Amino acid sequence: MQRPLTGLIMEGGAMRGVFTCGVIDILMENDIRFDGAAGVSAGAVFGCNFKSRQIGRPIRYNKTYGKDPRYGSFRSLLKTGDYFGAKFCYETLPDELDLFDREAFKENPLAFYVVATDVDTGEARYHLCSDGQKTDMLWMQASASMPILSSVVKVDGYRLLDGGIADAVPFAYMESIGYKRNVIVLTQPKGYMKKKSRGSSMMNLLLRKYPAIARGMAHRHEMYNHQMQLINEKERNGESLVIRPPCDLGIGRTEDDPGELERVYQIGRDQARKALPEIRKFLNGTEE
Repeated sequence: MQRPLTGLIMEGGAMRGVFTCGVIDILMENDIRFDGAAGVSAGAVFGCNFKSRQIGRPIRYNKTYGKDPRYGSFRSLLKTGDYFGAKFCYETLPDELDLFDREAFKENPLAFYVVATDVDTGEARYHLCSDGQKTDMLWMQASASMPILSSVVKVDGYRLLDGGIADAVPFAYMESIGYKRNVIVLTQPKGYMKKKSRGSSMMNLLLRKYPAIARGMAHRHEMYNHQMQLINEKERNGESLVIRPPCDLGIGRTEDDPGELERVYQIGRDQARKALPEIRKFLNGTEE
């Protein structure tokens, strides 16, 4: 009997994603491998380093360049239309300052998917990354492009924004394409439920050009909370293994303080380290 495909699924959450950086570094340091992986938003742009096998890279560049206004700032937003500067984040940083190993990314057999939201329909779009070159980078950028704080990304005939609007944790998609044994990395603690956005009328005004995105944002809490209920059920049934923070991480979405980033990164490392025996047994299909 053929073993089930194993998947690593990484939630977004802006700078809560440095928790995920800690998790994937422990997985790489201990040679934990998967058949496929899927990342959303920060889970995509940080998680791609799992496929390129670059231990420590995302936490390193976040601590080094987090305060650089080209990386993320309201000055960048006013100047370029993106709070997180697209040229700096997806060209200067990976090509010049902290090199992204595209050759290793391409050669690794791990299938790596990213999720973005279609601006015109509000539906989730999924992309299988192949080589880490321009098209893949545009999909990663799209997946992490927060509404209002980012420009729409055009790629492969789509207009795209943050994947978390339509599919915050793409376990159902991964299951639908054959990944039945998944480790899910969340960036909120157990029991967290998303609340309805208070500024819905302002959101509708700011997103008036993109009504499908405005609708998605208005109902995002419902989608997210339903996903959490399903994930909790899968965790109870032993169908999925979940790694999550032990408590609220207490970090801002645009945090740039190196000490705070390191603090949250270490929490991710600690949680993954504790879970290593369970992860190995789960991926091998054995019981505790």
